[in-house]
Amino acid sequence: MRAVEDAVGVTIPDNARIIRNLLHGAQFQHDHIVHFYHLHALDWVDVVSALKADPKKTASLSENVSNAPWGGSAYYKNVQQRLQTFVDSGQLGPLNNAYWGHSAYNLPPEANLMASAHYIEALRLQAKAARMHAIFGAKNPHLQSLVVGGITSVRDLRPDRIAEFLYLWKETQDFIKNVYIPDLLAVASFYKDWGAIGGTTNFMAWGEFPQSSAEPQSLYMPRGTIMKRNVGGIKMATQDKVTEHVQRAWYEDGKNLHPYKGETRPLKENPDYRPGGGKYSWFKAPRYEGASCEVGPLARVLVAYANGHKDVVPLVDGTLSQLDIPVQALFSTLGRTAARGLESVAIGNAMEGWILELVGNIKAGDTKTYQSWDMPNSAQGVGLNDVPRGSLGHWINIEGGKIGNYQYVVPSTWNLGPRDEKGQLGPVEEALIGTPVADPKRPLEVLRTVHSFDPCVACGVHVIDPDSNEVYKIKAL
Repeated sequence: MRAVEDAVGVTIPDNARIIRNLLHGAQFQHDHIVHFYHLHALDWVDVVSALKADPKKTASLSENVSNAPWGGSAYYKNVQQRLQTFVDSGQLGPLNNAYWGHSAYNLPPEANLMASAHYIEALRLQAKAARMHAIFGAKNPHLQSLVVGGITSVRDLRPDRIAEFLYLWKETQDFIKNVYIPDLLAVASFYKDWGAIGGTTNFMAWGEFPQSSAEPQSLYMPRGTIMKRNVGGIKMATQDKVTEHVQRAWYEDGKNLHPYKGETRPLKENPDYRPGGGKYSWFKAPRYEGASCEVGPLARVLVAYANGHKDVVPLVDGTLSQLDIPVQALFSTLGRTAARGLESVAIGNAMEGWILELVGNIKAGDTKTYQSWDMPNSAQGVGLNDVPRGSLGHWINIEGGKIGNYQYVVPSTWNLGPRDEKGQLGPVEEALIGTPVADPKRPLEVLRTVHSFDPCVACGVHVIDPDSNEVYKIKAL
């Protein structure tokens, strides 16, 4: 939408901007909770170890580290019994594919039991968080109310609908502050050595949450680049410095192109992995000024921190102080995981102000949510924003009133992209260098760093044979 709006020259009404911010903020809250508890926590938490915990000691631990609305020895005893039933049945379900008993797990049994209980509670909470999308967006995750020119949910700008959104936002934000962040800090305190593992060098954020029609000046999470970990040398990021490289991917070789001129030409021959062949991925390799850049929560928080963000700076400084770790520890798997939680607090807090702004507009009689527009015969447009996984860019060329070329570079393409023709590693590749692995057959340590990026291969790679509709099987070695 932003790419087309840029191309056709339409400025959306304030109410549309606010509701888009609220919907996107709700996605950040929902996504980060799901990532920490259900996609990443089991890299640090040994669920089976929780069976050895003392429920009474677990209750005491929980009271000391969090403000969870549930607890007590009876509560944790019940959770422990439920876990025991899973184990005894031989069917651990979603907890099955993990390396229980691995020597790299550091949490004591009581901490494992507390975290396991919160894993279950987060399953309930994330379902409520997803309901925020339904109020103004009809469904989660593929919203139905967003259109070029604004939004279509004007009839939902009623006191009861806004109040329902506000209630769900508060319950979600309370969980983030009282459970998620305390859990994050408690787990991190046992894994401080990961403040020196899994780091990258360069960072880029397009920024997100415009506070007015002026972008990037009004973005709540600012836009910028940090190269060679030089936080003091932050610069504004501009889309014209992006290129896509294909020399190490299973695409026909070509020039390093800007997305406006981007091409997607898969190899015609069988793309089997060939040692020494140089090509090993379906991801392209995006570069900013020729450099490989990490995108995502850590990049956003670093860019905000470097800009002296009034909400982010105290969150970062307070976390570093509480864990008693240096600022350099941010450049790591630990820092990446912490950044996801910290920006959940900052963005969640900002959402309250956006709700009040929306209410104020409605009370003043402003209910406009859409601006009409005309399709030009030819135009170019770019839409830049940051989603929970990281920086997202869409580029469109309009020719003859239709799409002439369309290219997008998603967060996982930035983070999981392969080497380029100069041999520069992609961010995940770089982050894995030097990772200590206790058991090569059970590489838990590798998963910790890879999962910290929240990879989504399906977001970055779409492959189809238009002639046969054949599904190809690609072996990853």
